[in-house]
Amino acid sequence: MHTYGRFLATNARWLAGGFLLTFFSAFGQTFFIALSNGEIRRTFDLSHGDFGGIYMLATLLSALTLPFLGRLLDRYSIATVATGTMLLLAAAIVMFGLVWSLPTLVFAIYMLRLFGQGMMSQTALTATGRWFAANRGRAISITTIGFRVGEGCFPFLFVLAAGYFGWRGAWFAAAVLVLLALPLIVALVRVERDPQSEPVSRAQAEMRNWTRGEVLRDWRFYVISLGVFAPPFIGTTIFFHQVYLTEIKAWPLHLFASGFAVMSVTTIVFTLAAGWLVDRFSAVRLLPAFLLPLALSCFAIAWLTPEWSIFVFMGLLGVSFGFSGTIEGAMWPELYGTRHLGAIRSMVVAAMVLATAIGPGLTGLLIDAGIDLPVQFAVMGGYSLVAALAMWLVARKMREPVTVSAPV
Repeated sequence: MHTYGRFLATNARWLAGGFLLTFFSAFGQTFFIALSNGEIRRTFDLSHGDFGGIYMLATLLSALTLPFLGRLLDRYSIATVATGTMLLLAAAIVMFGLVWSLPTLVFAIYMLRLFGQGMMSQTALTATGRWFAANRGRAISITTIGFRVGEGCFPFLFVLAAGYFGWRGAWFAAAVLVLLALPLIVALVRVERDPQSEPVSRAQAEMRNWTRGEVLRDWRFYVISLGVFAPPFIGTTIFFHQVYLTEIKAWPLHLFASGFAVMSVTTIVFTLAAGWLVDRFSAVRLLPAFLLPLALSCFAIAWLTPEWSIFVFMGLLGVSFGFSGTIEGAMWPELYGTRHLGAIRSMVVAAMVLATAIGPGLTGLLIDAGIDLPVQFAVMGGYSLVAALAMWLVARKMREPVTVSAPV
């Protein structure tokens, strides 16, 4: 405990900077945008499938853009990229609050997803993965807690602000918060941390840095992707359709909202646990574990109806998110090095954004087609089990980095 406290104190500025970047990424995350789902559908007379399709289109466009922006992290300082990202995020938030037509709605969601979910997360996790080596698991776990704290705080604050200022006014208030946080975050990340300031193992010191092209030719990348992209797909689907889910389950909306707090607390606990486990055993060794609670969460949504089941599946979701966030953040530099981490992570984050795009759009269309949402979640639970089995079968072969010949 004393060693962990010293680690926090010594690296407070970088850990705080990463934490705040993920914390304020909330305004581009599905759970926050979905808080205005009902108002948007009523304003533009949209069905669940219509809005899901719009959301999918805008998110797909952001996923296609992200790999080009992500490479900026390999060329410019973290402070420079963070400044541009947060200014554009604030502009996107204002635009969403002013949205007056379907084209502006698509563009506003595109900007929110690109600079909120995409670049804010990308900047935080790329910086942390690059700055830390021997204690990368702990550092990533602290950075990713920002996601969970945002999920626990901002839904309540949004509902409170919307009660006083209306849903549009609540979005304007969010833009003000981002602009107020910008100087603090830039001051924290302005000084880059040297990862060699802490002792590293010989294997870490000799780690080869892969290019993005080499990663795309590595079979391990695609096996890992089977499981890594499941939590964003499933989590986004839950958050996007939360209002509809409470309607068909006859759950009070305020009780469902309180489930976010349970999920956030559970996620934080297991995020910190995962950080310690990653530093002790490596991220790759822990890969298959996070999909099992995710599968159980899906089955709970599909088959349970009592109100207490909200806290069951939210708690299981928190366990999965806690492990997956830390493992995913530490795994890519562990496997592929840090020199081209911005380009590699931009590709990974783009694929994860793609997963979050497909989730609401596909499930919304299936709802309109008469396929019950609980049935869909049962299928997602089955997929999670299959993906966990596949990752378990190949995990032993993924433990040690392999070398590939340079392209000729």
